[in-house]
Amino acid sequence: MTGRGIALSTPAYVYDAVRTPRARGKPNGGLHLCTPLQLVTVLLESLARKHPALPPLVDEVILGCCEPINDQGGNLARSAVLQARFPQRVPGLMVSRFCGSGLDAVNAAAAKVMAGQSDLALAGGVEMLSLVSIFGFSGTMVTDFAFRDQTSQIPQGLAADLIATRQGYSRADVDALAAASQQRACHAWSKGWFDSSIVPVPTPTGILAKDETVRENVTVESLAGLPPAFARAGEEGYRHVLRFRYPDVGPINYVHHAGNSSGIADGAAVVLVGNRPAGERLGLRPRARIIATASVADDPCIMLTAPAAAAERALQRVKLTFEDVDLYEVNEAFASVVLYFLEKTGVPLERTNVAGGAIAMGHPVGATGAILVGTLLDEMQRRHAEYGVVTMCTGLGMGVATVLRQV
Repeated sequence: MTGRGIALSTPAYVYDAVRTPRARGKPNGGLHLCTPLQLVTVLLESLARKHPALPPLVDEVILGCCEPINDQGGNLARSAVLQARFPQRVPGLMVSRFCGSGLDAVNAAAAKVMAGQSDLALAGGVEMLSLVSIFGFSGTMVTDFAFRDQTSQIPQGLAADLIATRQGYSRADVDALAAASQQRACHAWSKGWFDSSIVPVPTPTGILAKDETVRENVTVESLAGLPPAFARAGEEGYRHVLRFRYPDVGPINYVHHAGNSSGIADGAAVVLVGNRPAGERLGLRPRARIIATASVADDPCIMLTAPAAAAERALQRVKLTFEDVDLYEVNEAFASVVLYFLEKTGVPLERTNVAGGAIAMGHPVGATGAILVGTLLDEMQRRHAEYGVVTMCTGLGMGVATVLRQV
């Protein structure tokens, strides 16, 4: 439909997606001597070299960041535009929904295109957890004790153990999913599946060209010796909270540890989103169309259960079911998060995170959603899949989802 020359519901297409390698989010990580601004700038410059006509056509750069403080503060999107020497007229926008920030940035860009308010946008995210710790900027969930009491705030890892306890997931169950993530990531890297999307990053100590946290020969047996990471928090700091909030739950089964939780990481990603005329001006064919997005919220205490509901709401908007979707990227915040999604939706693991996930490759929280969009695009094209979904949990019980259809 059109009215007085205004297009309604313009299709939003994804034309390209790039990311940095993910590095350990520690002082010995491969990106620690870089800055968040450098990581985003490297990606913008890479896209400009790849598509020389791109910079003057960009209407906006939208970035997600979970912890917008210190080197990640200010407006990194606008700063990266200037640092990469894009036209000065290109504005920048920052968004934050905890771990869903990068995916929300992509969804915001798609919404602007669909509404006819943007022709071409660069959207993604950045996070350097070697520089800024999670909740480094505090916030009400850390500093407001009345709010903490009202919402029964607990650490996310403890929430993952709570899910496992309530749903009956054993240590073997979560370790099997973690081992599969590592094995799939190793296979994907050995086959070069990430080659087209990775942008190597020059650092003071060399060039980082591969995700640092991928480990070979990881099995359920090799993970079995790792100690639970959140038992002390559950038995000492938050035992009273769990008993008050979930009186029906008995002793917590502490099954999560460093090997079946997402790795703390540094990284960035950018996705090129636009309408059809913008793509034609660049000489590009769409790789996929963003046909639906959704965000939902659930219990802020257990906090990690919303990905299935977010995906379902997005699919309902385009009259699709979980069975209609060929491939899923469900962020591996913790192993029980993915197991819960699979249980609630009936989606098989064979269609989920087929190239590995954050347990193997790390979770640079503000960037991960955009990284997953790029991974899904690559796998949809490689496997000739028609529909794909990205979904992820975030702090305070929220979930975000995006539905792609290959063009």
